[in-house]
Amino acid sequence: MPNKKHKPEEIVAKLRQVDVLVSQGRSVAEAVRAIGVTQFTYYRWRKEYGGLKGSQVKRLKDLEKENERLLKAVSDLTLEKLILSEAASGNF
Repeated sequence: MPNKKHKPEEIVAKLRQVDVLVSQGRSVAEAVRAIGVTQFTYYRWRKEYGGLKGSQVKRLKDLEKENERLLKAVSDLTLEKLILSEAASGNF
């Protein structure tokens, strides 16, 4: 099976599709096969995206991106501060 990068909105739609299939009496294994992913992938997705709506997933991804950007900015500023404090103390 080729590796395909699913968008978060697609993942939420597939999780809902599995829920519908299971409620119609299919087993989880059959429902997961029907959406074209492995059970491992299904349970990983359910752990990460379970219970979220499409708009909430987009917001979550945006916040994760913003958090990553801010963490990088803090680490860059911390490094600059350490370099400046070493230069100022004459330990260069």
